[in-house]
Amino acid sequence: MMRNIALWLGLSVLLSSGLAGAANDGPLPFDEQADAKADLASGIAAAKASGKFLLIEFGANWCPDCRALYKATRDEEIATVIGEHFEVVKIDVGNWDKNPEVVAAYDNPISGGIPAVVVVDPVSGAIVFTTKAGELSTARRFGRDAFVSFYEGIAALDGESAATAR
Repeated sequence: MMRNIALWLGLSVLLSSGLAGAANDGPLPFDEQADAKADLASGIAAAKASGKFLLIEFGANWCPDCRALYKATRDEEIATVIGEHFEVVKIDVGNWDKNPEVVAAYDNPISGGIPAVVVVDPVSGAIVFTTKAGELSTARRFGRDAFVSFYEGIAALDGESAATAR
């Protein structure tokens, strides 16, 4: 509960327009032809092998907030935090009509909007964190510091819950 409050505060306090300006520039974040189930199986295997959590990102290419999140994750500091703690799988949800079985399997994290992320312990399959309340659905308004705080906050889960993943 306290870590969720801290993540919320970190996101809320650090909102700015830093990374939002070019949210629609550059490559698209989601492979619309990807096989979500196969990607998940590969991601779970990689997470088990590496001892990292699985971070599943749900979103769509048409979504400016998803593009802003994608751009943020290409920042060197943020990419380093993600790479040290997570294996990442991206799931395209289209217009809420793609990969509904995968969305349902992870307790419908997109119910509050996209992008959404779910962090999973790859050994137990337990969800250890989710943005089910739409915490990232206004990502285009976040500044770089908000993204850094967010990913550092969920990376801190590594010391709290990953004992079974190691």
